[in-house]
Amino acid sequence: MSLIIIGLNHQTAPVSVREKLAFPAVALSQALLSLADSHAATEAMILSTCNRTELYCIGNAENIIQWLSEYHHVKSVDIMPYLYQLSDEEAVRHTFRVACGLDSMVLGEPQILGQLKAAVISAQNAGTLGRELNTLFQKTFAFAKEVRTESAVGENSVSMAAASVKMAAQIFPDISALNVLMVGAGEMIELVATYFAAENPRRLTVLNRTLARAEELCQKLGYHANADLLNRLPEILPQYDIVVSSTASPFPVIGKGLIERTLKQRRGMPLFLLDLAVPRDIEEEAGDLDDAYLYSIDDMADIVQTGKAARREAAAAAENMVEEKVAEFMAWQQSRKAVPLIRTLRQQADQTRQQSLNKALRRLRKGTPVEEVLNRLSHELTNALLHAPTRTLNKDSQQHPELTSAITHIYQLSTKKEHR
Repeated sequence: MSLIIIGLNHQTAPVSVREKLAFPAVALSQALLSLADSHAATEAMILSTCNRTELYCIGNAENIIQWLSEYHHVKSVDIMPYLYQLSDEEAVRHTFRVACGLDSMVLGEPQILGQLKAAVISAQNAGTLGRELNTLFQKTFAFAKEVRTESAVGENSVSMAAASVKMAAQIFPDISALNVLMVGAGEMIELVATYFAAENPRRLTVLNRTLARAEELCQKLGYHANADLLNRLPEILPQYDIVVSSTASPFPVIGKGLIERTLKQRRGMPLFLLDLAVPRDIEEEAGDLDDAYLYSIDDMADIVQTGKAARREAAAAAENMVEEKVAEFMAWQQSRKAVPLIRTLRQQADQTRQQSLNKALRRLRKGTPVEEVLNRLSHELTNALLHAPTRTLNKDSQQHPELTSAITHIYQLSTKKEHR
């Protein structure tokens, strides 16, 4: 089995497909255990965000895809056009690029590294992260830190949260005069709310299923934000101009009917709706209503182009670093594969040495002159160590000419005659 990545992202699949294959955080441990029990992989980690779902495994690609389709109750033939399969060096390169934000919708965004670390912790807790994947991710995290320190890719990035504010500003130039509603209290909402709070909106409210979590987020914002329960959404929605939603609900929490009733109460005032959830929180049909400006996470591609040239230049430098680190990792991995062979070779050589030494000691005890014992010891040791490679060369070198080159290289020999 080899390193395999099976995945899809914002570049290969629309949100309508991505939401079908997403793994909610609460179900991640169960999914990892299910994958392990299927014997499709001996090691596994699942990264599932709004922009991507990726399975990092030591296993068999075909079996992993079959498990993925069965777990989500979709036909494999329906999802295959959207999936990418990466193995070995390509998989290492992809892992490095993802961690550095080079494969993100917003180039260089830092959020993905935290999401990757959280996914690794989930796999560790589930017991599905073995030595090979653990080594890969530890080296990945160290490299991602180095890239952000030595390149400008992080400095020139536009985060998803910042892009959300810029998108809202296209419709409402003065956000300070607006009421902003956050639906959910997870990591994405926290990031977006931080950026909106910086714009000093007239009112900022966080709705969540648990009031304590909403209140905790409001305190973190350091802004006069209000916390409320999600079930009050239909009652208070007409008061807000901007709605950003990102919950872990498997079904929409805001339907077209609710938006339609809200717009009637707003009497022609537009409503900006940003759905950052996968699966989606807001019914897609709501975007067909007049005065409702609904954007999904896929609609943000255009607004994240600010600083495009600078980000591309920084990304080019980061890509060069990726290639260097991939080469280093593959060389290290190859050297690790040789460790058992080196250990066996040294053990065999030590056995040969010990046998020759024992013979020499017996001769000394019998009174054989020291000079003669040492001479015979050196000849016997040389013959014993060279017996196997010499015999192999005599027997197999014609059928396997690469043996000659290999032994020449191993023993650092020169076949050229020396000129006096």
